[in-house]
Amino acid sequence: MRRPGRRTAGARAPLLLTVPALLAVAFLMLPLAGILVRTSWGELGAHLTAAATTEALRLSLLVSLWALGLSLLLGVPLAWLLARVPFRGKAFVRSLVLLPMVLPPTVGGVALLLAFGRRGLLGPWLEDTFGVTLPFHTSGAVLAATFVAMPFLVISLEGALGGLRPRYEETAASLGASPVRVFLTVTLPMVAPGLIAGAALTWARALGEFGATITFAGNLPGTTQTLPLQVYLLLQDSPEAATSVSLLLLAIAMIVLIALRGRWTGTPGDHRDPASRAADVRPEDPAATAPLPEPAPGLPRASAPEPWPLHADVTGFTRLTLDAGPGTTIAVVGPNGAGKTTLLRALLGLTPRAHAALRLGDDDVTALPPHRRGVAWVPQDGALFPHLSALANTAYGLRAHGEPRAAARRAAQDWLDRLGVGHLAHRRPAQLSGGQAQRVALARALAARPRLLLLDEPLAALDQTTRARVRHTLRRHLAEFGGVCLIVTHDPVEAVSLADRVLVLEDGRVLQDEPPAEVTRHPRSPWVARMLGRNAWPGTATADGLALAGGGHLVVAEPLPAGTDALAVIAPEAVSVHRERPTGSPRNVWPGTVREITSAGSRLRLLITSAEAPDLVAEITPGAAADLGIADGSTVWTSVKATEATAVPL
Repeated sequence: MRRPGRRTAGARAPLLLTVPALLAVAFLMLPLAGILVRTSWGELGAHLTAAATTEALRLSLLVSLWALGLSLLLGVPLAWLLARVPFRGKAFVRSLVLLPMVLPPTVGGVALLLAFGRRGLLGPWLEDTFGVTLPFHTSGAVLAATFVAMPFLVISLEGALGGLRPRYEETAASLGASPVRVFLTVTLPMVAPGLIAGAALTWARALGEFGATITFAGNLPGTTQTLPLQVYLLLQDSPEAATSVSLLLLAIAMIVLIALRGRWTGTPGDHRDPASRAADVRPEDPAATAPLPEPAPGLPRASAPEPWPLHADVTGFTRLTLDAGPGTTIAVVGPNGAGKTTLLRALLGLTPRAHAALRLGDDDVTALPPHRRGVAWVPQDGALFPHLSALANTAYGLRAHGEPRAAARRAAQDWLDRLGVGHLAHRRPAQLSGGQAQRVALARALAARPRLLLLDEPLAALDQTTRARVRHTLRRHLAEFGGVCLIVTHDPVEAVSLADRVLVLEDGRVLQDEPPAEVTRHPRSPWVARMLGRNAWPGTATADGLALAGGGHLVVAEPLPAGTDALAVIAPEAVSVHRERPTGSPRNVWPGTVREITSAGSRLRLLITSAEAPDLVAEITPGAAADLGIADGSTVWTSVKATEATAVPL
């Protein structure tokens, strides 16, 4: 496979761009070449080991490391604030961060002198209160280096945090981790490359600082005379020694840049999260082709769970009242934008779009932060922490609740064994297939002992075979769960096979909340009817049927009271297809044209359009299609018996 960005064979760069680019490279290379050519290689060792140079190097290392420490202490929280918290004046704060990068260093030194000097804004107070005098002191050199170098850390880390999807942190919070624990155990490890790159650039910039230091802290040997200032002095008295020391600083800078390999620039690469990479892992990868074994039959069953009934009043974009007894599984369905994910996030306390007054058992958890609610969330891709093994992922919630490490790992291994992935305990998420990762994510959520379990399309990314296996595992463990489980899904099989109730949402409102069998027989949403594979036509009830909203009339065997808004539901297999106008008993007959033919298992589905009725989906056998000579564009007649059409009030 050709790597992105590699020049295609035979392609030639335009001369108009190539020549200026080569000139730019030459312009950047010549000064460096000048240092290399003019270096007195025979005297290099003597120049670098001179007492003044080694003292300046020691001081430079001291100042730069202190500057790095201050930058980490102050810059990491600032980067997190800029990346994660919306507030007024953020653009102004970001401009303040960038200002030292574009400000002339000497101007920065003057600004520091006017702020922290003996006649500055804070200088007299610092001297009178703490006896601290910053100018012409090593601490002043540290302050100057921090001022010019910290922006490199903040900008680099803010970019890394901006690229980190919040779902990892939100999932960690749902497992019981406090904000500080989430930051230390999830956020920082996942942005470590950006943090390391920013720290390296910050240190290198602090090591090479000159203008602000000499202006604010002076040039005192052994106190503020760092290596760049030593170069400045040597250039006047011993140019050869200045060149040698310059070569040392150049070598340090190049080592830092080569070690980073472009990470500070956001060079495109494979920055996808492990869950995404697992979806397209190569076929020969053992993790992708490994079977999904069932749990060992000898494993003990989980202890009887504590019952946690649910009561929620949700307001905002999604508006509903939800009551469910312990052990209830509710499938939440509806079109995109219906408010399904908003409902889950409101129950988690993670969205301003909706607010949930939530009671779990006898406890009102409305005012509690997400990590104290006892509500576990499994997002669509599982959001396994890529820097932790499957075992550590599963133990995360237990550790967040204060469980000792050994006990948490034993319990986590037990849950992985129950879900048939115990043999994968020491693999990282990138080494797991989609089905394996989903089982680990489910084990992690159940191991945290939640009161409420929220699953956001947990099986959507899996192939049909893997989905069936994971669905079977999920059904078994939900039967042993003592709380309430909400599953957002677009799959009718999941809704019917996993749920005790189906909650149908549209535009944030509840259209239907009934058992799966009732929703299947009498769907009240066109979207749900189509999800179930039915034809769904909205209309208004008449004496013998429905006046369809899209035009036309449908006769039904059991009409509703005239004027009732209703939905006509017709199963595709109830639609008869003919090449000639049918005779006999059908009350609903329309001419049409076949616009699309698709396969549905062992049958064919035809999309038929008509000027006298809405689009209609019919299902016939391949043999019938061959007998009728059906093809795209064929002119046909369709018929539906009145007894096969159901009118459902809306």
